Amino acid sequence: MPGFGDILQKAVYLGVGLASYAGEKAGNKLNELRAEAQKLADELVKRGEMSTEEARRFVEDMVQQAQQQQPVTPVKDEKPAEPRRIEIVSEEEDSPKKEAKDTGGVDKLREQVQNLQEELRNLKRD
Repeated sequence: MPGFGDILQKAVYLGVGLASYAGEKAGNKLNELRAEAQKLADELVKRGEMSTEEARRFVEDMVQQAQQQQPVTPVKDEKPAEPRRIEIVSEEEDSPKKEAKDTGGVDKLREQVQNLQEELRNLKRD
């Protein structure tokens, strides 16, 4: 049975390994950001919308901002039990001509919503 010293040593090694891995991942993401920012800056210089000095500062600023940002903790991914219901409310119109004119469009939309609801129910069954 390993002693307390062995467990402590393994915990330290695990911590160092995790820190190293996190630093490596952050470095990769930072390099990707730098490459994308450089591509954007090169395109803007090519179009004449930015000077080469402005492009250099732009890339440096983007990388610096990325380094200073606090890591965002992911929000717990909660899925609703069922999809949100959509209610179609029709308003009464004063003008009968306007009502007759709008009815065709509203009916088409209702039919589309009903078809989509039916398709959603079918997908949920699968």
